[in-house]
Amino acid sequence: MNAKDRISQLRDELRKHNHSYYVLDTPTISDFEFDQKLKELQQLETENPEHYDANSPTIRVGGAITKNFNTIVHDNRMYSLDNSYSKEDLLDWETRIKKLVDGEVNYTCELKYDGASISLTYEDGKLLRAVTRGDGYQGDEVTANIKTIKTIPLVLQGDFPNRFDIRGEIVLPFEGFNKMNEDRVEAGEEPYRNPRNTASGSLKLQDSSEVAKRPLECLLYSVVGEKLPIKTQIQNLEKAREWGFNVPCDAKVVSSIDEVLQFVEYWDVHRHDLPYETDGVVIKVNNLYQQDEMGYTAKAPRWAIAYKFKAEQVSTILNEITYQVGRTGAITPVANLEPVELAGTIVKRASLHNADQIEKLDIREKDTVYVEKGGEIIPKIMGVDLSKRPIDSNVTKYIEECPECQTELIRLDGEAKHFCPNTMGCPPQIIGRIQHYISRKAMDIDGLGGETVALLVNNHLITNYADLYHLTKDQVMPLERMAEKSADNLITGIEASKTIPFERVLFALGIRYVGETVAKKLAKHYKSIDALANASEEELISVDEIGDVIAKSVIEFFSSEENVTMVNRLKDSGIQLEISSEVLENQTDKLQGKTFVVSGVFTKVSRNELKKLIEDNGGKVSSSISKKTGYVVAGDNMGPSKLAKAESLEIPIITEDDFLLMIS
Repeated sequence: MNAKDRISQLRDELRKHNHSYYVLDTPTISDFEFDQKLKELQQLETENPEHYDANSPTIRVGGAITKNFNTIVHDNRMYSLDNSYSKEDLLDWETRIKKLVDGEVNYTCELKYDGASISLTYEDGKLLRAVTRGDGYQGDEVTANIKTIKTIPLVLQGDFPNRFDIRGEIVLPFEGFNKMNEDRVEAGEEPYRNPRNTASGSLKLQDSSEVAKRPLECLLYSVVGEKLPIKTQIQNLEKAREWGFNVPCDAKVVSSIDEVLQFVEYWDVHRHDLPYETDGVVIKVNNLYQQDEMGYTAKAPRWAIAYKFKAEQVSTILNEITYQVGRTGAITPVANLEPVELAGTIVKRASLHNADQIEKLDIREKDTVYVEKGGEIIPKIMGVDLSKRPIDSNVTKYIEECPECQTELIRLDGEAKHFCPNTMGCPPQIIGRIQHYISRKAMDIDGLGGETVALLVNNHLITNYADLYHLTKDQVMPLERMAEKSADNLITGIEASKTIPFERVLFALGIRYVGETVAKKLAKHYKSIDALANASEEELISVDEIGDVIAKSVIEFFSSEENVTMVNRLKDSGIQLEISSEVLENQTDKLQGKTFVVSGVFTKVSRNELKKLIEDNGGKVSSSISKKTGYVVAGDNMGPSKLAKAESLEIPIITEDDFLLMIS
C-alpha cells in the first residue's frame, strides 16, 4: 500500500475510533493501539507533506499558535434566550405562542448546559471554522483550538447538508476540572474557580497544544442553515447525532406546560448526578415551521425560553455601600461584600439597583445579607438577616452629590435612578461615552480597549469621541503599556472605523434610549444625521415604534451645542453619517406606511428574504394580524386561523408572486 492510501486508511480508522471512544463511549480498540496508529499517521504525514489535511486526526494534539483571534461575522445570528422562573412565566409564554401560530404545539425540553457558546460551520462535511458567540452578531475565530476537542468531529458521516452551522456549549466535566486543579495545587499554582470560566478561557489560549491538554467536551444542540432536511427540533438533534456530533440524549418532546414542569422538577434534583454544570432547561417549540412563523424579537427567539433552576443563596456581611456613575450619568449603588463563594465564583460586590430598593429592603452597612445570582450571573441582595443586625446600625442615607464631580444629583419624575447632570464634566460619563462609542456593537475600534480610553482621558489627550480622530502615534506612544506595535494598531483601528455604517454610528453616539434596534429604525427612516437632527418631536413620534420618550431624548441630544459640535467634527473626519449610496440603491419607499404579515412556505425567496424585501422597500413586518395589517403574504400551508382572521377583517391576501410584482 502506498503512503497516500495508508494515510487515508489511518485517518478513516482513527476518526471512527475517536467517535466510538469520545462520543459513543464504546471504545473498540485499546488506548495503546490507538496511540500506535496515531504515531504512524504523524510519521507518514511528516514524510509526505503533500498529503496535508487541515482536518486530519493528528490536528487533535494541537501546536498551532494564534497571536490574534480574527473577528468573524456569524452567517446566522446567535440570539440570547428569554428567562423564566415560574409556571406563570411559562404559561404567559405559551399564551403568546398560541396567538402567533395555528394548530397543536409541542415542545422540546433540553438541559441548559453551562459552558462557553460556540458556532461551528461545516462545508462539504468538513469543519470550516469555529467562532465564539461574541455579541451574537460576530465573534472570535478559535478554529485551531476547537480542533483539539475530541468530541467535535472534523469530518462528518452520513447524509449531511453541503453547508450549515451547528451551535453548542464547550464544557469542562467536573472530573477533568478537579484533576486539573489537583495538578495545579501540586505545582504550587492557584486552582481554577469554576468549570465554566475555565472552559471559556481555554478557547482564547494562544497555544492550541495547551488547549489539547484540557479535557474539554462539546455538547451540541441546534443545526442552523438554509433548506435543511429537518422539520422538528427533536429531528434536529437526531440528525446531528447521526452525522457524528456529541448530542446529549436527555431531550424530550412534551405537549403541555405541566409536562415541561415535570421535566424541570426531575432535572432540578438529578442534575447533581450529571458530569457537567447545568443551570436550567431550554424549552423550544418543536415544529421548525412554527418556529419560523413566530420569528424573533430584537434579542431572542419567540419560540424558545430558558427555565432557570432556583438560584443558590448564601449570606455574608455588607461592608460598605459605594456609588458608581454610568455613561448616561445614572447612579448605581453597589454593595461591597465580605467575599463569599456563590455558584462556583467568589462574590465581592452586588448591585443595589436604586434608592427605592435600598429603602424597601432597609439595607444598611454591616448588615448580614442574603445574596444570590440573578439568572446565575449577576449577584443581587435578596434580603437582610435582621437577627444579626448590629445594635448601633444606622439607616442608609442615599447620597445627594455625585461621588466623582460633586455635582448635586437629580431624580426625574418616573425615574427609578438618580442622575448626575454634569454630562460634559463628569469623568466617568466622559470615559463611559467613549467606551460605548468604541465597543464592538458600535464602532468596534480594534486596538482600543476600555482601559486605554481611561488612560487617554486621564492624560488629557481626549475629552470626547470626536477627539479620537485627531490622535497621533507620537501622542499615544508614551502611555503606560503602549509599545510601538500597539500604537500602530490603535491608530489603524481608529482609521478603519470610518467605514462603519451609519446605523452603528448612530448607536455609537450614545443618545439615551437609542439602542441598536432604535438606531437602525431611525437611520433607515431619516437616512442621514442632518435629517434626524432637524426632525421635530412630532415627526419622530410618527416613525414606527418611536415613542415620546425616545423622541424627547433625540431632540435633547441635538439641542446641545456640544453634541452638535462633536457630530460636525465626526463629519469632518469622514465618519459615515448617512446611509451609503450602495445601500440606498436597493431601497425604495414603495411600501411606505404598509404593514405585512408573512405566513406559509415560499418557493422563490425564503421567508427571511421576503421580510427583508418588505423592509428594504419601506414596509413594516408584523408577526400577528390586526386591523392595522395592510396585506398578508400567503405561501403554502398558511395557518387556517390566520387565514380566517385575515378574511374576517377583510385584509387583502396576496401570493408570493403578487408581492414580488408590487416591488418590481
